[in-house]
Amino acid sequence: MKRVVLVFFLFFSLISKGWAQELDSMMVVYELGSPAEKAHLHFDKNIYNRDETIFYKAYLRMANELSILSKNLYVEWYDTAGLIIKQTVAPIFQSSAKGSFEIPAGYSGNFLHVKAYTSWMLNHDTDYLFRKDILLNSVNLPATNKIPSNVDRKVLVNVFPEGGTSVAGILNKFAFQATNSFGEPVKIKGTVTDSKGKKVDTVLVKHDGMGVFSFTPISGENFQLNWLDEYGKRGVVPIEKSSTEGIVLSVQGGNEQATVRITRSESVPDNWKKLNLWVHLNQSLFYKVSINVSEKKSVVAQIPIDQLPTGILQFTLFSEDFLPIAERILFVNNRDHEFNVRVSAPLVNVDKRGKNVVEIFVPDTAAANLSVSITDFSLNTPETQTIFSDLLLSGDIKGKICNPAYYLMSDADSVTANLDLVMLTHGWRKFDWKRLKSGIPPVNTYPVENSFLKINGKVFGLKPNMSATPMQLNLIMAGRDSSKQFYFAPVAKDGSFEVPNMFFYDTAKLYYSFNGNSKLTEVTQVKMDNGLLRYQPGMRTAFLRNPYSAYGDSILRARMTAIYREQEQLRKLMAAATLQEVVVKTKAKSNVQLLEEKYANGLFSGGDGYSFDLGEDGKLVGGIDILTFLQGRVAGLMISGSGSSATLNWRGAVPDLYLNEMRAQVDMIQGVSIQDIAFVKVFRPPFFGSMGGGAGGAIAIYTKKGSDGRKADPNAKGLEYTILGGYSRFKEYASPNYDKSEPSFDPDNRTTLLWSPYILTNKKSPRIKLNFFNNDFSKKFLLVLEGVNSEGKLVRVVRAIDSSSQD
Repeated sequence: MKRVVLVFFLFFSLISKGWAQELDSMMVVYELGSPAEKAHLHFDKNIYNRDETIFYKAYLRMANELSILSKNLYVEWYDTAGLIIKQTVAPIFQSSAKGSFEIPAGYSGNFLHVKAYTSWMLNHDTDYLFRKDILLNSVNLPATNKIPSNVDRKVLVNVFPEGGTSVAGILNKFAFQATNSFGEPVKIKGTVTDSKGKKVDTVLVKHDGMGVFSFTPISGENFQLNWLDEYGKRGVVPIEKSSTEGIVLSVQGGNEQATVRITRSESVPDNWKKLNLWVHLNQSLFYKVSINVSEKKSVVAQIPIDQLPTGILQFTLFSEDFLPIAERILFVNNRDHEFNVRVSAPLVNVDKRGKNVVEIFVPDTAAANLSVSITDFSLNTPETQTIFSDLLLSGDIKGKICNPAYYLMSDADSVTANLDLVMLTHGWRKFDWKRLKSGIPPVNTYPVENSFLKINGKVFGLKPNMSATPMQLNLIMAGRDSSKQFYFAPVAKDGSFEVPNMFFYDTAKLYYSFNGNSKLTEVTQVKMDNGLLRYQPGMRTAFLRNPYSAYGDSILRARMTAIYREQEQLRKLMAAATLQEVVVKTKAKSNVQLLEEKYANGLFSGGDGYSFDLGEDGKLVGGIDILTFLQGRVAGLMISGSGSSATLNWRGAVPDLYLNEMRAQVDMIQGVSIQDIAFVKVFRPPFFGSMGGGAGGAIAIYTKKGSDGRKADPNAKGLEYTILGGYSRFKEYASPNYDKSEPSFDPDNRTTLLWSPYILTNKKSPRIKLNFFNNDFSKKFLLVLEGVNSEGKLVRVVRAIDSSSQD
């Protein structure tokens, strides 16, 4: 629905055109200049065994449309303590991206915390970023999901007056929310009393720790909520003292209209007698209502909502001179956000390794972008987050919502009423009306990454008149697949240069030379990066999670454990057949001081730690990687896993990694051949060159320069180079084809039977067939389909498939 503004005149009062037009114009500035981007991730399943691979598909939306803002998606993976394990970056195509994450070997936590975002999303409150806890079947899980008796069962109860304020002498509605220390709902009951202990209302939880009560406050009187929780503990919450003068805003939703009641006290300031009610959704203004309460203390307005898009509708009440007085939100669900997808199963075979066929049909003429997972049905756990709840609800709400998917699964009156409790007890995306009224535009600290990778660089050591002509860098990018790309980058007077719209995965070598002046390479230093956000190794994120409520189904856990044991047995057999012991011989170091002078600069010079000359050692250690090389030489440095999935720990903290004094990730470091490394420095903590304080120390790796005996690339002889990290290299889902007997799974204990992240349909090709083969034990399958179409609409289909459901 396009932006529409309707103006109501109640009791014939005119809006102050100057303030109204100015504020309206600023809302448009914020709508266009700082739109809210939201993300949802569809995972191949809800629960994983250790050492498995997690597959996901991301969808991005902005207001009621697909987001075309960003080109890069960041996904961060945290352990149970909130410490980051890894950050991955994926390119965004058609408002979506795909990726995977290999659970680190030996990880013992019972869940992983996932956070996903674009650079642009960081301009808004981080509460609106995508977050999810991924359940893991861990051998360290307790035998029961009950909270041990020695865990503090602290209960927090908050009270929220509707509209944000309560006023004496007026019937006020209050909402409350009771949660434990993990942010999960707690049942309470109790009473509201005055200072003399007189009861004015009773309190009882209606849904997930939330409920409402009403009473008429008395001026100067104090009120409190007295509660008893489900654990038998009692508590008291003082209710904020009501104002003697003010206005109460109350909103009641309906199928076609929202009823807005505005009630004022007997006495209010003159500028509160002519009011302005603005109704807006997704940063777009839909209705303006002028309300005159000079003669009447209570006014009711009916606001049409049956044609509005699905989402959180905000009601903001202003004074005559547009000072905000009260705000209320209401969720509008007209089901206009959905499109239809039909799923059929023309061939179902639940026999061991039987072939199955499912068919996806999209009758809509709009192009669709879908993802489908098919898993063992017995591992099904209730989904607490869906594409609907993430993009329509959680992406606009502050604070933890318990089971947000529930609120969009049904149109039942009870569910709608419970959803309104969420509206009453949680914060939401708000305009800073004072900034808008002052004409202050939005401040966007993080830019829109509207292109893929780019080379950002700077030449240091330039002096005036070094070159008679404008400087230009010749660049050769050599990928790990031996591909070559050639670029030319003009160098600005301050030494900066940029090459936009690069695209490559993993790492690449970037050779460079100065066009027409090769001597500049010897007297200058060139530093480059890939233009992506840099995460801080060792950084933490805050989240609420009850470690004792991961599982409530002992049968599910037993089945996952049995499958895990089979997987582990197979893994050990494969490892015994393929792995060989590597013996590393050391050699005395030499020329360290010369390498220090040649390579280290600024805060990287000197320092307390280790230094290694790789000039000769790199030849001796052969094919091992640099982290394995360091593990045997740096006391206390522990490396878990291998390749891009390796994790580092040095005496309880994570050291920062640097490649040629530029922040790097593990996959970038592992992509550098040890024979191309000249010098390595390991700094004991703290390392002051790190932005985060360097509590875990740092490892600085320097690649060889042209004169250090580096193996020459046949297409870039004699040129200097640096290593650049590209998009994360993700694992592709491997699906067996038993018709051809390849690839082989023996035994086949997959719990994800099919993962297809990109299913694209359009008017000419609306039907897609997918083939998959059963494993060795499943007798029933669960299909979950999610996706978007070109009009920004959403879909989610969940279907059980067994031998009786063949179409």
